[in-house]
Amino acid sequence: MKKHSLFIPEYVTENIYTITPFLLAARGYRGVVFDLDNTVAPYERLQPDKATQDYFAALAEAGVQTALVSNNRRERIELFNERLGVFIVADAQKPSPRGVHRCIEAFGLPPEQVLFVGDQIFTDCLAAHRAGVDCYLVKPIKSKETFFFRLKRAFEKPFLSIYRRRRIKSKGCN
Repeated sequence: MKKHSLFIPEYVTENIYTITPFLLAARGYRGVVFDLDNTVAPYERLQPDKATQDYFAALAEAGVQTALVSNNRRERIELFNERLGVFIVADAQKPSPRGVHRCIEAFGLPPEQVLFVGDQIFTDCLAAHRAGVDCYLVKPIKSKETFFFRLKRAFEKPFLSIYRRRRIKSKGCN
């Protein structure tokens, strides 16, 4: 099993749409677990928009299995999933790895072929790494302006700095 630095994502990108089927295949991923809220869609969006539906359809067409994992309630994730029809785990209690483990099991893939995509280090990245899968961190779709979220994002900044330094070093750009 690959050793992960619990709070450092393997990859960082702007949004889910930059994670193409070609990129996934090139990196050996055959299954992708997505956090729902603020990763795939804003909190208030009840149904996926056309771009999201097309993206999930393109992944399926390329043979990539997908799932949605959320700490949100079952009704929320089931309603959103009506137009996607992917495997879901609601009330996941991330950073617990249980929801991610359920997806790995449903995919029937080894963890090294599964990728987790989320917008938070302390829930998504930690859940992914505790489950033994790589993490792709995306920028949050919407900035939540509560004190708790601002504080959490402030605590994430040092880990993102470490990620950036490692990326620069690995590219030989010291």
